[in-house]
Amino acid sequence: MTPFMTLDEAKEKLLALEADPTMNTAGRYSPLATAQPGGTMPFSEIHLTYLMKNKSVNPAHYLSNLELMIKIR
Repeated sequence: MTPFMTLDEAKEKLLALEADPTMNTAGRYSPLATAQPGGTMPFSEIHLTYLMKNKSVNPAHYLSNLELMIKIR
């Protein structure tokens, strides 16, 4: 079983993924991102919002799978 990860730990991991040049972490348009330039929501905020809305998702598993999907090969 994977150890529990808090949202603060998940945020740290997402910010580390954003800083890694080998990861595809471009932001995306979101109608909720009215304060962001061009309505683009940062990568980390997109995934933190998802984790906050979906409490049953294990953050450690989610981030592990996300990391595999965004790796630039």
